[in-house]
Amino acid sequence: MKLAYWMYAGPAHIGTLRVASSFKNVHAIMHAPLGDDYFNVMRSMLERERDFTAASASIVDRHVLAHGSQERVVDNILRKDKEERPDLIILTPTCTSSILQEDLQNFVYRASIISDSNVIFADVDHYQVNEIQAADRTLEQVVRYYLDRLDRCYRQEKLDQFLTNAPSVNIIGIFTLGFHNQHDCRELRRLLRDLDIGINQIIPEGGSVEDLKNLPKAWFNLIPYREVGLMTAMYLNKEYGMPYISTAPMGAVDMAEWIRQIQKNVNTLTLSSSIKRVDYEHYIDGQTRFVSQAAWFSRSIDCQNLTGKETVVFGDATHAASITKILAREMGIRVSCSGTYCKHDAEWFKEQIQGFCDEILITDDHAEVGDMIAQMEPSAIFGTQMERHIGKRLDIPCGVISAPVHIQNFPLGYRPFLGYEGTNQIADLVYNSFALGMEDHLLDIFGGHDTKEVITKSLSTDTGLIWNPESRLELSKIPRFIREKVKINTEKLARQKGIETITVEV
Repeated sequence: MKLAYWMYAGPAHIGTLRVASSFKNVHAIMHAPLGDDYFNVMRSMLERERDFTAASASIVDRHVLAHGSQERVVDNILRKDKEERPDLIILTPTCTSSILQEDLQNFVYRASIISDSNVIFADVDHYQVNEIQAADRTLEQVVRYYLDRLDRCYRQEKLDQFLTNAPSVNIIGIFTLGFHNQHDCRELRRLLRDLDIGINQIIPEGGSVEDLKNLPKAWFNLIPYREVGLMTAMYLNKEYGMPYISTAPMGAVDMAEWIRQIQKNVNTLTLSSSIKRVDYEHYIDGQTRFVSQAAWFSRSIDCQNLTGKETVVFGDATHAASITKILAREMGIRVSCSGTYCKHDAEWFKEQIQGFCDEILITDDHAEVGDMIAQMEPSAIFGTQMERHIGKRLDIPCGVISAPVHIQNFPLGYRPFLGYEGTNQIADLVYNSFALGMEDHLLDIFGGHDTKEVITKSLSTDTGLIWNPESRLELSKIPRFIREKVKINTEKLARQKGIETITVEV
């Protein structure tokens, strides 16, 4: 638990609510004080949902503090059961209400005896985990709850007879408020259709909890993002022997690796059936050369102009690692520092980007990230909403590649990050994120920029240096695309020499 005015990942109950509201006909109830129930508004705004979010609050007020919550929580569960007839009701506390240390599991047990709906308590430690970890745990808990009710004949020793006739997969981890998740899901559908692989289920987004019993019928599982779905895949692998692929199909190289892993899994399971073995090498070659323009673009003069430019990458583990590898391996762009706020997945992240960047930063403190960017002075940043704000203050362009994001990164158009179409989107994002020197210079010459007085731009509000009017005028004459660097270097010199007022001579 952390007191902060801004965080990369929200509190645990938000992760639980995101999973619950992704499923069809599942209702979530927060045991929370007023103020903790902002999720409904946030989801409706960002996802532009036409329907009301299936989440409500059992409010903790002075009466609850005086007499306890049991009666109110049970009544709220039973009321929602009668009003909406959901398949499942999930009760979750928030960080605030967890302080009361009430036995909510007992409340759930009492309500489940009377309720027609299934009722479970979100088994998450709200003091130890964040939004992402809670979402991963909640999805695994829901899947486990429904599969554990199955007859033991579904277990691993008799699983083969229940597999679908043709190769099929489950896509696990697509859910509400995910970064470009809906677009990525559409691209994955297209890819799997091209490979003649059926989709058994997609969870939690749009899935039904009543259909979870059919998850073991798929040949294997696909986990597009490590953040959510990996615990579920590991559970299914342990209990039902289901293989899973956790490689993110992002970028041409990892895209090819992802398809080869699918080929390996399909051919392994076809040994015991009459289905022919598959070979996807021709498909990989065709898609890489003719559908994805990224491979061609990386050899063009436009991309070669970016060679050697320095960048900083920061985001969740999946997107930050993939973008780092794409920049360094596929586009020849130097990554000065790559980092993630997923501290729980630090070891995997370090292993993935080893050799692709100069420095690695693992932190969930945005101020530390801002200071690192200010010191490195990269040509471009690829990060979250917070790095975009940092970039604006430092006059460094930023391409958004990871959650958390605001509404402009929930586009209405089709913009996947996964698959071969995703490689085109990423190439466009990377190229358009850099400030092209000549274009900026021409805008300066022809008065394309505003003529506001040059102001101090740094993450510190107190620089301790004064620019006199003559020096400010001289600075404003310098072309904009190098003005900030000249300003920073001048201030460095002034500090070294102990000068407090910067003049034209300095």
